[in-house]
Amino acid sequence: MEIKSPMGGNMWKIEVKEGDKVEVGQVVAILESMKMEIPVEAEKDGTVSSITASEGDFIQEDDIVMKIEE
Repeated sequence: MEIKSPMGGNMWKIEVKEGDKVEVGQVVAILESMKMEIPVEAEKDGTVSSITASEGDFIQEDDIVMKIEE
């Protein structure tokens, strides 16, 4: 499953690393947009298989941030 950015902004912080197990609703990254911090949450339980964004990147809405596998 692909985790996508809910809106455009700067990738402020990535809270997980490849191989980490995550649960539904867990914050996996934080975007900064319009001086607000927007959490990016896991939409299913699984293991982070790849992270496609880096801290400091500008992310567009619906850009893939990371992939999670069951």
